[in-house]
Amino acid sequence: MTKLMDISISLVEDDEGLREEFGELIGQTAGFRMHRTYRNAEEAIERLPGEAPDVLLMDINLPGMSGIECVRRLKRMLPDLPIVMLTVYEDSDALFDSLMAGANGYLLKRTPRAKLVEALRDLSSGGAPMSRKIARKVVEFFHQAKSVEPRNPELSGLTPREQEILAELAKGRSYKEIATACGISGDTVRKHMCRIYEKLHVHSRTEAILKYLGHPPP
Repeated sequence: MTKLMDISISLVEDDEGLREEFGELIGQTAGFRMHRTYRNAEEAIERLPGEAPDVLLMDINLPGMSGIECVRRLKRMLPDLPIVMLTVYEDSDALFDSLMAGANGYLLKRTPRAKLVEALRDLSSGGAPMSRKIARKVVEFFHQAKSVEPRNPELSGLTPREQEILAELAKGRSYKEIATACGISGDTVRKHMCRIYEKLHVHSRTEAILKYLGHPPP
């Protein structure tokens, strides 16, 4: 998604103070601009399709419709929109549900602002901010009590290097760790991931892992 213009960020957050704080942070960061803010999920669903940003930050706990359900509905309308969940606590179950709904990653609200900006840059380049623990939970859900070997015929369209990178991704490894394991640069990993997403017709790390494990996305 790298563009010559600033990366536009929208935010769904019911706390007015946080909306102002994030708006100020993004507005003062080179390479970013605050696109829109929404007070709740219902407002986002109504307005976002007509004014989609490059990246959406989504509060996981919203009044009325939850952030998780909002992600599920938005992904049906805007499948290519990268969505990052914002949460106070690292609740494994809620974050797992968010990823299954189509979220591309998550950030803790207490994340230092410099690291938050770094994560947004990584996301706009194809990364997925999440802990290894959560990424592995997605994989383990499908492994259950037995090992699952990739059987998806779509994988045959991937090059050996792409299959290697996808296998590392399914282990819960970050792009940086994949680059080290494969002996390539982080930028090369991102380029391979873009081709993997295109070939598998997916839009997020979670969907790619599901395809790798031979399970259709929900």
